[in-house]
Amino acid sequence: IILILLACTFLTTACVYIVLPDDLEPSGGTGSGGESGVWTGAVTQVGTSEAGDLRIELAIRNDTGDWSTMRALEGKPASLTSSDGKSTSCETVVVGTGGHRLAPGFQVRGYTVEENDETKTQPLYVECKGAVAAAGSKLSIDYESFGGILDDYAPEANQTEGTLELDLDQVATDLTYPVASPVDGLILDSSTPITGLSENVITLLDTLRTDTGFQFTWQNFNPTKFPLKTHIGIPPVIGTDGIIYGVYETIDMAPIPITPAKENVTWTTDASVPTDGQGFYILLSVESNKPRTYKNYVLDISDK
Repeated sequence: IILILLACTFLTTACVYIVLPDDLEPSGGTGSGGESGVWTGAVTQVGTSEAGDLRIELAIRNDTGDWSTMRALEGKPASLTSSDGKSTSCETVVVGTGGHRLAPGFQVRGYTVEENDETKTQPLYVECKGAVAAAGSKLSIDYESFGGILDDYAPEANQTEGTLELDLDQVATDLTYPVASPVDGLILDSSTPITGLSENVITLLDTLRTDTGFQFTWQNFNPTKFPLKTHIGIPPVIGTDGIIYGVYETIDMAPIPITPAKENVTWTTDASVPTDGQGFYILLSVESNKPRTYKNYVLDISDK
């Protein structure tokens, strides 16, 4: 096996990678096996906004059979159609995964965003100015999704488009988060070693519940002859309230120590969650195959 040494410098941070041939892929962890499907949704609440407009809150579910990120098409209003065929454009559409890739079979009703240096929860919703939720009304939302392994050199690869069709008469009050449809082999024990770039091994050593959420202690073992990094970013979590906690950012922007050759290195990441939150899972992306390419894993911390 010929190892290829690639060195790069980003601002003041140096990083070194050892790249394996493309035909020698590290073990994966998606747990998928189904054919490509679609994103689906459910109405969770119908009411009015503070401005008096029709407000529809919803949850979305990844039924694509693979890891996927999803968002409503930018600049494309949703459409509310009454039973008599009359349509109303709904200009306010906040629907998506907040940039995160969500595991197959998982569903979500919101995510966290940062505004004015503060983190807040962003629920998924649509608002229709001047409309009413008459019996038989249906809501259509055009979306795009990006599935499979994330390549930050081509983040919008594997794009598909679809439409959520939601019946406002059917308001779901008993949805289960985050696992809506279990996938065999998808959810891993939290201590499972995960093989990443250049056969480096990432392991979650410890999960500590803090006053503000979680602190995770990670370890990377580097079996090669060269010092390098294996990026995992700042992994988000999702629990039984259906919210993804952790503002999305490009994965290799998060600071991470260099692992010397033939050694281990440890570091910590944090996730802010409500003190009464329960049943959490880590949505972990591990640099694999080649630099800035990531495979996804679910780690079970639901007992924490």
